[in-house]
Amino acid sequence: MPGAGSDEKLDLGGPLILVGCGKMGAALLEGWLRRGAAPRDIAVVEPHAESAAPFAARGLVHAARLDELPAGRPAAVMVLAVKPQQMDAAIGAGAAAAGPGTLILSIAAGRTMGAFEAVFGGDAAIVRAMPNTPAAVGRGMSVLCANAAASSRQKALAETLMAAVGEVAWVGDEALLDAVTAVSGGGPAYVFLLIECLARAGAEAGLPEDLSMRIARATVAGAGELVRLSDLPAAKLRENVTSPAGTTQEALRVLMAPDGLQALMDRAIAAATRRARELAS
Repeated sequence: MPGAGSDEKLDLGGPLILVGCGKMGAALLEGWLRRGAAPRDIAVVEPHAESAAPFAARGLVHAARLDELPAGRPAAVMVLAVKPQQMDAAIGAGAAAAGPGTLILSIAAGRTMGAFEAVFGGDAAIVRAMPNTPAAVGRGMSVLCANAAASSRQKALAETLMAAVGEVAWVGDEALLDAVTAVSGGGPAYVFLLIECLARAGAEAGLPEDLSMRIARATVAGAGELVRLSDLPAAKLRENVTSPAGTTQEALRVLMAPDGLQALMDRAIAAATRRARELAS
């Protein structure tokens, strides 16, 4: 399967409708165009004209609503990239814009396949994807799940579309997407908080605030790149930094205590998973 760095042109297999051109929708669209998708094959449905204007200038069709799109052959895929609370209004005319062979690919957290089947029909091909914000720089992580109606070809297309902005994995149980949302979807925010806390702790230890923030940002970014490029597990990379009886060992004694970072992260992920399940109910 071609990934984000592939030179192979992205073949959409027909028209693509992107519903929603916010941060994640725009990141996906940039990824598809970067991979060589033809602008003439893509229509963007976005009520805020300023969000779609840069793409319309590149030859994409733009409409404020699904029912305002020009008539044509049914979409090969409709990508739903709006917030869950805006979904009902956004896809009110979705069934008319989709054909019997249209793949419905949703990146909205908390909206189940059953909810989309109620709109598009029980035999509609549905794939749910949970990406995260590093998709904006081609380093996203997306986990996908398909319903029984999605064909192998449609699942391959969904994977290709999400691989344009990073790594892709699949789960067979839709319920697991709640935990994926907690770990991967929210994960960047946890890492950004780590940078904030690391910088604040450095300032408390006497560093100038601007220098401490610069160190924290570069350290987390560098560690992320190191773990991405290394074949070693994260635990081994941690051990490689830790000298016996050294300064890092003293810090880890605090972070790895029974009430330390792991216990805190367990509670945080459990809370986010519970909330994801509430949103889906």
